[in-house]
Amino acid sequence: MAAVPDSRVQRAYRVRISLFLLAVTLALVVWVVGSRAVQTLRVLDVVEQERDGWQQAGPVIEALNVKDGSIVADIGSGAGYFTLKLAAIVGDKGRVIAEDILREPLAFLWIRAFLRRRHNIQVIHGEQDNPHLPAGQVDAVLVANTYHEFMHPRAVLNRAFHALHSGGRLVVVDRGPLPGGEESREFETQHHERDPSEVETEIRATGFSLISRNDRFIEHPALERPGDRPDNHFWWLIVARKP
Repeated sequence: MAAVPDSRVQRAYRVRISLFLLAVTLALVVWVVGSRAVQTLRVLDVVEQERDGWQQAGPVIEALNVKDGSIVADIGSGAGYFTLKLAAIVGDKGRVIAEDILREPLAFLWIRAFLRRRHNIQVIHGEQDNPHLPAGQVDAVLVANTYHEFMHPRAVLNRAFHALHSGGRLVVVDRGPLPGGEESREFETQHHERDPSEVETEIRATGFSLISRNDRFIEHPALERPGDRPDNHFWWLIVARKP
Protein backbone atom coordinates (compact mmCIF):
# COMPACT_ATOMS: atom_id res chain seq x y z
CA MET A 1 0.00 0.00 0.00
CA ALA A 2 1.46 3.34 -1.08
CA ALA A 3 2.28 5.86 1.66
CA VAL A 4 0.37 9.17 1.71
CA PRO A 5 2.71 12.04 0.84
CA ASP A 6 3.61 14.30 3.75
CA SER A 7 2.40 17.34 1.81
CA ARG A 8 -1.12 15.92 1.56
CA VAL A 9 -1.14 15.05 5.28
CA GLN A 10 0.00 18.54 6.20
CA ARG A 11 -2.57 20.11 3.87
CA ALA A 12 -5.38 18.04 5.40
CA TYR A 13 -4.15 18.92 8.89
CA ARG A 14 -4.14 22.66 8.06
CA VAL A 15 -7.67 22.39 6.64
CA ARG A 16 -8.91 20.70 9.81
CA ILE A 17 -7.24 23.31 12.01
CA SER A 18 -8.70 26.11 9.90
CA LEU A 19 -12.19 24.61 10.10
CA PHE A 20 -11.84 24.15 13.85
CA LEU A 21 -10.74 27.76 14.35
CA LEU A 22 -13.57 28.96 12.10
CA ALA A 23 -16.10 26.97 14.14
CA VAL A 24 -14.72 28.36 17.40
CA THR A 25 -14.84 31.91 16.03
CA LEU A 26 -18.42 31.51 14.81
CA ALA A 27 -19.43 30.03 18.17
CA LEU A 28 -17.90 33.00 19.98
CA VAL A 29 -19.65 35.47 17.67
CA VAL A 30 -23.00 33.72 18.19
CA TRP A 31 -22.46 33.69 21.96
CA VAL A 32 -21.56 37.40 22.07
CA VAL A 33 -24.43 38.44 19.78
CA GLY A 34 -26.86 36.21 21.65
CA SER A 35 -25.76 37.55 25.03
CA ARG A 36 -26.17 41.14 23.87
CA ALA A 37 -29.58 40.36 22.38
CA VAL A 38 -30.76 38.79 25.64
CA GLN A 39 -29.47 41.80 27.58
CA THR A 40 -31.23 44.20 25.20
CA LEU A 41 -34.50 42.28 25.55
CA ARG A 42 -34.25 42.54 29.33
CA VAL A 43 -33.55 46.26 29.12
CA LEU A 44 -36.56 46.72 26.83
CA ASP A 45 -38.80 44.98 29.37
CA VAL A 46 -37.53 47.23 32.18
CA VAL A 47 -37.87 50.42 30.13
CA GLU A 48 -41.38 49.52 29.03
CA GLN A 49 -42.45 48.74 32.59
CA GLU A 50 -41.32 52.25 33.54
CA ARG A 51 -43.08 53.65 30.48
CA ASP A 52 -46.32 52.03 31.60
CA GLY A 53 -46.28 54.41 34.55
CA TRP A 54 -46.62 57.55 32.44
CA GLN A 55 -47.38 56.78 28.79
CA GLN A 56 -51.17 56.44 29.26
CA ALA A 57 -51.16 53.47 26.91
CA GLY A 58 -54.72 52.52 27.86
CA PRO A 59 -56.35 55.79 26.74
CA VAL A 60 -54.21 55.85 23.59
CA ILE A 61 -55.34 52.36 22.61
CA GLU A 62 -58.95 53.18 23.54
CA ALA A 63 -58.82 56.15 21.16
CA LEU A 64 -58.00 53.75 18.30
CA ASN A 65 -61.39 52.07 18.81
CA VAL A 66 -60.02 48.63 17.88
CA LYS A 67 -61.43 45.27 18.92
CA ASP A 68 -60.98 41.58 18.34
CA GLY A 69 -60.39 41.02 14.64
CA SER A 70 -59.32 44.60 13.85
CA ILE A 71 -56.37 45.47 11.62
CA VAL A 72 -54.27 48.27 13.08
CA ALA A 73 -51.04 49.85 11.87
CA ASP A 74 -48.34 51.11 14.24
CA ILE A 75 -46.25 53.58 12.26
CA GLY A 76 -42.86 54.06 13.90
CA SER A 77 -43.36 50.98 16.04
CA GLY A 78 -39.78 50.74 17.28
CA ALA A 79 -39.24 47.59 19.32
CA GLY A 80 -42.98 47.18 19.79
CA TYR A 81 -44.19 48.92 22.95
CA PHE A 82 -47.66 49.56 21.52
CA THR A 83 -47.53 46.78 18.92
CA LEU A 84 -47.38 44.01 21.51
CA LYS A 85 -50.23 45.51 23.51
CA LEU A 86 -52.36 45.89 20.40
CA ALA A 87 -51.64 42.33 19.29
CA ALA A 88 -53.25 41.03 22.48
CA ILE A 89 -56.35 43.14 21.84
CA VAL A 90 -57.00 42.36 18.17
CA GLY A 91 -56.43 38.64 18.77
CA ASP A 92 -55.69 35.86 16.32
CA LYS A 93 -58.35 37.05 13.90
CA GLY A 94 -56.83 40.52 13.78
CA ARG A 95 -53.48 41.85 12.70
CA VAL A 96 -50.99 44.52 13.80
CA ILE A 97 -48.84 45.99 11.07
CA ALA A 98 -45.67 47.21 12.76
CA GLU A 99 -43.72 49.63 10.57
CA ASP A 100 -40.46 51.44 11.13
CA ILE A 101 -37.65 52.80 8.96
CA LEU A 102 -34.98 51.36 11.31
CA ARG A 103 -34.13 47.70 10.92
CA GLU A 104 -32.61 47.00 14.36
CA PRO A 105 -35.70 47.74 16.49
CA LEU A 106 -37.80 45.79 13.99
CA ALA A 107 -35.48 42.81 14.44
CA PHE A 108 -35.98 42.94 18.19
CA LEU A 109 -39.72 43.30 17.70
CA TRP A 110 -39.74 40.18 15.52
CA ILE A 111 -37.85 38.28 18.25
CA ARG A 112 -40.19 39.51 20.96
CA ALA A 113 -43.27 38.62 18.93
CA PHE A 114 -41.85 35.14 18.29
CA LEU A 115 -41.04 34.57 21.96
CA ARG A 116 -44.52 35.70 22.99
CA ARG A 117 -46.19 33.71 20.20
CA ARG A 118 -47.80 36.81 18.75
CA HIS A 119 -48.28 35.46 15.25
CA ASN A 120 -50.66 38.27 14.34
CA ILE A 121 -47.85 40.83 14.05
CA GLN A 122 -46.60 41.76 10.57
CA VAL A 123 -43.26 43.58 10.57
CA ILE A 124 -42.65 46.04 7.72
CA HIS A 125 -39.52 48.03 6.92
CA GLY A 126 -40.81 51.31 5.57
CA GLU A 127 -39.35 54.41 3.97
CA GLN A 128 -39.33 58.01 5.15
CA ASP A 129 -42.20 58.92 2.83
CA ASN A 130 -43.93 55.55 2.58
CA PRO A 131 -44.82 53.12 5.40
CA HIS A 132 -46.02 50.56 2.80
CA LEU A 133 -49.44 49.97 4.31
CA PRO A 134 -52.08 48.00 2.40
CA ALA A 135 -54.67 50.26 0.78
CA GLY A 136 -58.16 50.33 2.26
CA GLN A 137 -57.62 47.45 4.69
CA VAL A 138 -56.75 49.14 7.98
CA ASP A 139 -59.18 49.94 10.80
CA ALA A 140 -56.86 52.27 12.72
CA VAL A 141 -53.42 53.86 12.48
CA LEU A 142 -51.28 54.79 15.48
CA VAL A 143 -48.35 57.22 15.35
CA ALA A 144 -46.79 57.35 18.82
CA ASN A 145 -43.69 59.38 19.62
CA THR A 146 -42.81 59.35 15.92
CA TYR A 147 -44.54 62.25 14.18
CA HIS A 148 -41.75 64.66 15.11
CA GLU A 149 -39.32 62.37 13.26
CA PHE A 150 -41.19 62.54 9.96
CA MET A 151 -39.21 64.14 7.18
CA HIS A 152 -42.29 64.07 4.93
CA PRO A 153 -45.32 64.18 7.24
CA ARG A 154 -47.87 64.94 4.51
CA ALA A 155 -46.66 61.99 2.44
CA VAL A 156 -46.97 59.63 5.42
CA LEU A 157 -50.39 61.02 6.31
CA ASN A 158 -51.55 60.47 2.74
CA ARG A 159 -50.40 56.84 2.90
CA ALA A 160 -52.21 56.40 6.22
CA PHE A 161 -55.36 57.99 4.77
CA HIS A 162 -55.42 55.60 1.81
CA ALA A 163 -54.68 52.61 4.06
CA LEU A 164 -57.74 53.27 6.22
CA HIS A 165 -61.25 52.33 5.25
CA SER A 166 -64.05 54.85 5.70
CA GLY A 167 -64.52 55.59 9.39
CA GLY A 168 -61.06 54.33 10.30
CA ARG A 169 -59.18 56.26 12.95
CA LEU A 170 -55.84 58.02 13.10
CA VAL A 171 -54.33 58.56 16.56
CA VAL A 172 -51.20 60.67 16.95
CA VAL A 173 -49.51 61.14 20.33
CA ASP A 174 -46.23 63.02 20.66
CA ARG A 175 -44.19 65.46 22.68
CA GLY A 176 -44.95 69.12 22.29
CA PRO A 177 -42.72 72.18 22.67
CA LEU A 178 -42.33 73.80 26.03
CA PRO A 179 -44.93 76.48 26.77
CA GLY A 180 -44.07 80.13 26.36
CA GLY A 181 -41.18 79.57 23.97
CA GLU A 182 -38.88 78.32 26.72
CA GLU A 183 -36.85 76.09 24.41
CA SER A 184 -33.68 77.34 22.83
CA ARG A 185 -33.27 77.32 19.05
CA GLU A 186 -30.51 74.73 19.43
CA PHE A 187 -32.82 72.40 21.39
CA GLU A 188 -35.61 72.77 18.85
CA THR A 189 -33.17 71.92 16.06
CA GLN A 190 -31.96 68.79 17.85
CA HIS A 191 -35.31 67.50 19.13
CA HIS A 192 -37.77 69.12 16.64
CA GLU A 193 -40.92 68.68 18.74
CA ARG A 194 -44.09 69.62 16.88
CA ASP A 195 -46.80 72.01 17.94
CA PRO A 196 -50.18 70.22 18.00
CA SER A 197 -51.86 73.10 16.14
CA GLU A 198 -49.51 72.63 13.19
CA VAL A 199 -50.03 68.87 13.23
CA GLU A 200 -53.82 69.29 13.32
CA THR A 201 -53.60 71.56 10.28
CA GLU A 202 -51.60 68.92 8.39
CA ILE A 203 -54.02 66.17 9.40
CA ARG A 204 -57.06 68.17 8.30
CA ALA A 205 -55.37 69.12 5.01
CA THR A 206 -54.90 65.44 4.26
CA GLY A 207 -58.65 64.88 4.42
CA PHE A 208 -59.16 63.62 7.97
CA SER A 209 -61.94 64.89 10.22
CA LEU A 210 -60.89 65.84 13.75
CA ILE A 211 -62.50 63.89 16.59
CA SER A 212 -60.57 65.37 19.51
CA ARG A 213 -57.36 67.09 20.49
CA ASN A 214 -55.78 67.21 23.94
CA ASP A 215 -52.79 69.52 24.19
CA ARG A 216 -52.07 68.38 27.75
CA PHE A 217 -52.62 64.66 27.39
CA ILE A 218 -49.51 63.77 29.46
CA GLU A 219 -47.62 66.12 31.76
CA HIS A 220 -44.30 65.34 33.45
CA PRO A 221 -44.08 61.87 31.88
CA ALA A 222 -40.64 60.77 33.01
CA LEU A 223 -37.61 61.62 35.06
CA GLU A 224 -35.13 63.93 33.43
CA ARG A 225 -32.34 62.10 31.63
CA PRO A 226 -28.93 63.43 30.52
CA GLY A 227 -29.44 65.61 27.47
CA ASP A 228 -33.18 65.75 27.97
CA ARG A 229 -35.18 68.92 28.44
CA PRO A 230 -36.32 70.04 31.91
CA ASP A 231 -39.02 67.86 33.40
CA ASN A 232 -41.93 70.16 32.60
CA HIS A 233 -42.63 68.93 29.08
CA PHE A 234 -45.97 67.54 27.95
CA TRP A 235 -47.44 65.25 25.32
CA TRP A 236 -50.43 66.00 23.11
CA LEU A 237 -52.98 63.60 21.63
CA ILE A 238 -54.91 64.03 18.38
CA VAL A 239 -57.68 61.66 17.30
CA ALA A 240 -59.05 61.88 13.76
CA ARG A 241 -61.08 59.76 11.37
CA LYS A 242 -61.31 59.15 7.65
CA PRO A 243 -64.74 60.32 6.43
